[in-house]
Amino acid sequence: MNISAILFDLDGTLVDSAPDLAHALNTLLAENGLNSKPYSQIKPLVALGARVLVKFGFDCDESDPEFKNRHQRVLQIYRQNIDKFSKPFAGIEALIKIIKQQKIFWGVVTNKPEDLAHLLLDKLGLKPDVVVGGDTLAFNKPHPAPLLYATAQLSVLPSQCLFIGDDENDIIAGRNAQIKTVAVRYGYGTVFADWGYDFVVDKPEEITQWIL
Repeated sequence: MNISAILFDLDGTLVDSAPDLAHALNTLLAENGLNSKPYSQIKPLVALGARVLVKFGFDCDESDPEFKNRHQRVLQIYRQNIDKFSKPFAGIEALIKIIKQQKIFWGVVTNKPEDLAHLLLDKLGLKPDVVVGGDTLAFNKPHPAPLLYATAQLSVLPSQCLFIGDDENDIIAGRNAQIKTVAVRYGYGTVFADWGYDFVVDKPEEITQWIL
């Protein structure tokens, strides 16, 4: 492949952010006099967003009269502690350095709200060439629109890109955008062969080897 751009999912692919999202949920539960939830149960839900975390933590749905307030509060707690425990996965910073050295664009396409994505990336000193959040457009992953928007912003063809993610929705989005996909096994979920990814890796160093 002639790679001109590499796009990453954020949570579970670029950054290990689950500990801070778990902290936000358990802080909110404590504020309401409830017991904390095990990290092992929260971690797989991170990719699904704060609404799902609130539903899980309080065993409720969005019809609950307190749901909106709880959702806003968990996001507030998370925003205030967004880099308390979060950090790039091992090997990511070295990978980004190589990407820059090879004069390849890199970006982030996430379902996380764009302002939170920028805040987290800024706190961690990561400076992608493009960031597309879950609220940047009318559609988010698995719709291909966010990926196509990112490639347009970088002025590169989808066929010249890789999209790297840890969730099936990442792979579906990439496939629908006609972008080659890389599934990572070090993320938050189990990678299954029937997702239809083009490549699969166990660690970022494998991607570094491809580029070099």
